[in-house]
Amino acid sequence: MTPSAASPCPAAELPALCTPLPGPASRALAQRLAQVESRNVTRLDEPTPIFWQRASGSNVWDVDGNRFLDLTSAFGVANVGHAHPAVVEALSRQGQTLLHAMGDVHPPAIKVELLEALAARFPGGEPARAILGSSGSDAVESALKTAQLATGSSGVLAFEGAYHGLALGALDATARNDFREPFAARLPGATAFARFGDPGDAAQHVAKAAARGQPLGAILVEPIQGRGGERVPPGGFLTALRRLCDENGLLLIADEIYTGFGRTGRWFACEHEGVVPDLLCVGKGLASGMPISACVGRREVMDAWPKSKGEALHTQTFLGHPAGCAAALASMAAIEREGLVERAGTLGETALKKLQERLGPCPAVSEVRGLGLMIGIEFNRTEDAARAADQSLQGGVIVLPAGPDGRVLSITPPLSMDAAALDHALNVVALACDESAGAAEARP
Repeated sequence: MTPSAASPCPAAELPALCTPLPGPASRALAQRLAQVESRNVTRLDEPTPIFWQRASGSNVWDVDGNRFLDLTSAFGVANVGHAHPAVVEALSRQGQTLLHAMGDVHPPAIKVELLEALAARFPGGEPARAILGSSGSDAVESALKTAQLATGSSGVLAFEGAYHGLALGALDATARNDFREPFAARLPGATAFARFGDPGDAAQHVAKAAARGQPLGAILVEPIQGRGGERVPPGGFLTALRRLCDENGLLLIADEIYTGFGRTGRWFACEHEGVVPDLLCVGKGLASGMPISACVGRREVMDAWPKSKGEALHTQTFLGHPAGCAAALASMAAIEREGLVERAGTLGETALKKLQERLGPCPAVSEVRGLGLMIGIEFNRTEDAARAADQSLQGGVIVLPAGPDGRVLSITPPLSMDAAALDHALNVVALACDESAGAAEARP
């Protein structure tokens, strides 16, 4: 399948609000949703969410006709922009020819193309194989199973603040107690947690496990913690983990579900240090809008899986879904064609500097950090971050709190957002931070 050469996303339009937020149509939908969805899924009390109707490039329109700028890329998914013309065209063509196939029995031809493209992008250029999935959790599950097959050990070292998904294997390596505790009885307890950014603490955990006669098999790490609050480790952290793995016969698993496909100014964040992982988990921005993910690994590691004799040990009905493969190929081609990796680096550097200078004096903000177009504004208090997020929305800019206690505003715009729109959105967010600080000072 030849990737589309469709034009890039249009320049963003500035926000335009025609109703109070949330508008009446959003409020009505919230009432309807409350009747049919598990009450644990979508928060429907105040502040009531806006319900999206459509999106294009860096803009989102809600059901009330309000237009927003999106600084979230919808959880870091829309790397090339919402409804990128090339991705939409690829989906349309694929849907007209083959919408579904039998991924592990009679596969679609386009699955081969995507796997070849992923192998060609594997850091370091080593021969690679991959397992496709539908979500980030799927990719992490594949990596954990691969590590166990390759090393003979189920033990994993992960890090405080880590988020690797909510499937049971991935959940065991996710550090947040609010996610883990309700299902603790089902978790294998195969994960130890070290301090993020501290290779010495990681080394101590590896040594302790070996001394107990329960050696670990792998280290699982996000090069930058996304849902953990845009936490950027000190330089050399990944290099030290790579060395620790090599010295102890461990596999290094890089969870780049959030950071991959240009987000940090490199195709993959581990490339900032020239680190080659044994296994690489990708998703989110892989297809810029379709649910597809992959665990890509060095061929010699992936070959720990036995040859199929008709029943795959790890598969699913929608493995290598043709539409998802088409979207992924189109998205990867658009990233390359439009220079979005380099753009994320330069635009992100300017954005980070602007926010650091603008919010440095803000008493409510403790730190502004980031790499590429993955930036976090950390507040001293959770309620101040929540207030700033709501004030930003009232200004027509969508931004989300992150971190275990929600004290970080996460800024991950589409890599294609034009500079003028990004500057406007950041001004709205900075003003919201100031207003939140003023409200905090006014409290008795």
